[in-house]
Amino acid sequence: MSVIQWIILIVIIAFFGFRFMPVKGIMNISVQEAKNKFKDHNVQFIDVRTPGEYKANHRKPFKNIPLSNLTREAGSLDKEKEVVVICQSGMRSAKAAKILKKQGFQKISNVKGGMGAWI
Repeated sequence: MSVIQWIILIVIIAFFGFRFMPVKGIMNISVQEAKNKFKDHNVQFIDVRTPGEYKANHRKPFKNIPLSNLTREAGSLDKEKEVVVICQSGMRSAKAAKILKKQGFQKISNVKGGMGAWI
């Protein structure tokens, strides 16, 4: 391989490596760890699935704020409190966690596996 091919390969690896690295301030937690937080009144629980998905299957105390609405509705959340986000599989909630981080939230937890992992 030529030097240019090596450089391109390194750039591609770096791009994907940084893309999948955990963001500082965002923790990935298990379903059980999320359940353990239910009694903590300093935690906000957000379900970022669509209203239809939420209506079909949800858990209290999760409040439905669809991912598509999160940017404009984040102002209704307290930036000083922890936010636990969930979706169906953990992908949309990971995006939601990054959105919240960019808006100044400091403590965010993403439920690994989402509602699909709920026991």
